[in-house]
Amino acid sequence: MKNNFRTKVLPVFAAALLPAGAATAQSAAAASSGIFTELFASTTLIATAILALAAVIAITQLLNSVVKVQQLKIYQAHGIEAYLEEVKKEEGSLWERLIKRWTKAVPVGKEQDVLLDHNYDGIRELDNSLPPWWVALFYVTIGFSLIYMTYYHFTGAGPSSKEEYEYQMAKAEEAKEAYLARQANKVDENTVTILEDEKELALGKAVYDANCVACHGMAGEGGVGPNMTDDYWIHGGSVKDVFKIIKNGVLEKGMQAWGNQLRPADMQRVASYILVKLHGTNPPNAKEPQGQLYQPEASQEQPAEAPGGSETQGN
Repeated sequence: MKNNFRTKVLPVFAAALLPAGAATAQSAAAASSGIFTELFASTTLIATAILALAAVIAITQLLNSVVKVQQLKIYQAHGIEAYLEEVKKEEGSLWERLIKRWTKAVPVGKEQDVLLDHNYDGIRELDNSLPPWWVALFYVTIGFSLIYMTYYHFTGAGPSSKEEYEYQMAKAEEAKEAYLARQANKVDENTVTILEDEKELALGKAVYDANCVACHGMAGEGGVGPNMTDDYWIHGGSVKDVFKIIKNGVLEKGMQAWGNQLRPADMQRVASYILVKLHGTNPPNAKEPQGQLYQPEASQEQPAEAPGGSETQGN
């Protein structure tokens, strides 16, 4: 009865559990997280272990059956003496028999029986099995993969490969933004460049609206401070000039130094906003030009004086 149960009932039971376990795993993927998901994950792992044990028992019984059939054939072909010799080979502990079966080890004197026909410059090859540790490790990886797939891809208890990838990409994006922020705050009047990214310019507008509107007007038309939209600049119209004036100010003309209140990145943004979004817009009620005409392609030449203008206050 025990043999029938192990050789017939257990394999059938294991085969029946496989599709049921798969269906249950699929339904659990849509279930809510929490205690039920954790409970299902634990139950699935236990069921996987039971299936693996049942498979080992079934394979062991199958091997025993094969050995018995082989012994019977030896008895029928060679008689009782050969049969008893074959039975004697199967004596010993289970571990010893498994090692012998795994390695197919033979005494040195009988190596001729397992020599292959391969001959490379006099080197012959024995028909030995793979090392038991290698085979065992291979089966361990198979078992691990079943548990891994069940835990991470069917139960939802752990992140899937896709979720892990998205998480790592999000972390990388955060690290990138933090790095760029650190680099942006290292900018000064010698390394500053014009930003053209709309997001950066929007941030520059926010800085301008919060700090510059009172003196230069909502549209850059000028007021207490000079007009920011024309081509005449008192202290130069390059991005480096504008950044420097924002940073250091012109205290004698009422322009405060913002270097102690704004980060370098924000000063670069507001300078870029002035040059990209305000300059050249010609708003209504614009203040008359002041300073000198600035032409980027001829910025090294002597600038022309503004018509009727003088350096009283300036951009």
